[in-house]
Amino acid sequence: MAQKIDGKAVSAQIKDELKEKVRELKAAGKEITLAVIQVGEDPASTVYVNNKKKACEYVGIRSLAYELPEDTPEAELLALIEELNARKDVNGILVQLPLPPQIDENKVIKSISPVKDVDGFHPWNVGALCIGEPGFLPCTPAGIIQLLKRSGIAIEGRECVVVGRSNIVGKPMSILLLRENGTVTVAHSRTKDLKAVTKRADILVVAVGKPRMITRDYVKEGAAVIDVGVHRMENNKLCGDVDYEDVEPVCGAITPVPGGVGPMTIAMLMHNCVESLHLQEN
Repeated sequence: MAQKIDGKAVSAQIKDELKEKVRELKAAGKEITLAVIQVGEDPASTVYVNNKKKACEYVGIRSLAYELPEDTPEAELLALIEELNARKDVNGILVQLPLPPQIDENKVIKSISPVKDVDGFHPWNVGALCIGEPGFLPCTPAGIIQLLKRSGIAIEGRECVVVGRSNIVGKPMSILLLRENGTVTVAHSRTKDLKAVTKRADILVVAVGKPRMITRDYVKEGAAVIDVGVHRMENNKLCGDVDYEDVEPVCGAITPVPGGVGPMTIAMLMHNCVESLHLQEN
């Protein structure tokens, strides 16, 4: 039976470690503040924002909430970000995506100061990731590395396949696996004979955005399977990009949905908020 990789347990462990660090920083007179901006009332975004606020409260990070109406002009959002960039008492700035159509997401990401970009999306941080310089790591890929390490799954020398090439998960995931000395292949919608590629993987990370696309035919026996996808089905239940019931009997380890990668993203956001102090001091 496959090892179930418990993201809830690992994220709780990380948050407890951070809570202790934050307590020590407060004792030294240093407080960490995260500003969270949400434009509009997208229900999924509201859930994510509330989870981030709860995590801040638990770890001991002060959070500032900016809830702007759906029709907020781009210039108004950029002005708010500029104000937060200048504030000495704000360490991290997070703009919840997606944004309404009148606002250019790329422009917003680039407007956040790189040393306050706790999502790790600014081109400066992406470049730092590529060349191994200090900077914020994107939360989901960084969380997956922690999941693997803390679950006793070795990366070094293993064949790793990432399915998906997005800027938020696929590309940074491949770089972080390379950093850990994995041998990495990035597969995508144009990959020929995808099953043959994924069946080579000792570690298979799936971020394709298609419900239950990956079945046992794609998985090497004994592989570790990391499922990044989250989809709400007609019966209101959640599922991932991996068909858990079909794959679980053949793989060596697997993340469930929910309770796998999701909790790790928020834990690593908290980690980045703590790191922001060091980046801003240097």
